[in-house]
Amino acid sequence: MKKIIIVLILLFAATVIFANPINLGNFPVGRWLDSNYDAIWDFSTNNIRILDSNSGAVLWDFSTKTVNDFRVFMSGTNPGISFSCPEAGRTYRFTIAPSTAVITMTIDRPELAQYTVQMRRQ
Repeated sequence: MKKIIIVLILLFAATVIFANPINLGNFPVGRWLDSNYDAIWDFSTNNIRILDSNSGAVLWDFSTKTVNDFRVFMSGTNPGISFSCPEAGRTYRFTIAPSTAVITMTIDRPELAQYTVQMRRQ
């Protein structure tokens, strides 16, 4: 019984240590369409998900993955966020021009060309 309790405590501690929270700060919540992949990027106050634009099915949920180096920043007057995800093997950067409600997403992918797309709000 003691071994089970110790293992549970260690698992809980590992979750707390390795799980970087997603807090969007001044970055707007909502959904934006990546029309190249028919994917909707869903930004909520504490999570980022990728949804299938046709079925709404969750394709990727960052709350269940490791998120490293998460930061909220300002690029001039445009709010932005950036982070990396080892499970995806990518680094993400999002900036939004509030006047147009268009998000520019840039993904750095090892051994592949950088991917950049402008996404419109859904």
